[in-house]
Amino acid sequence: MMLDDAIKDMQARISSACAAAQMKVVKMSDEEARITVLSPAGDMQKIKDATFQPAIDFLNNEGLDIQVFVYDKDAPPLKG
Repeated sequence: MMLDDAIKDMQARISSACAAAQMKVVKMSDEEARITVLSPAGDMQKIKDATFQPAIDFLNNEGLDIQVFVYDKDAPPLKG
């Protein structure tokens, strides 16, 4: 499986868990990507549950590291 296919699979899982989720994908290499997800607070755990095992499976079976970071879209931005 190619990285782009794995990303599309994860995006579909995220959208199934929360249709309102907003996603940003960053490819770090040919084997690694990060998906940043902004969603309503009530859907955050659904997204985490939907992506946890598939992410582990992609890593173990395909050598693809797809990291999913889920954030509350309504939380105030961090100050620093």
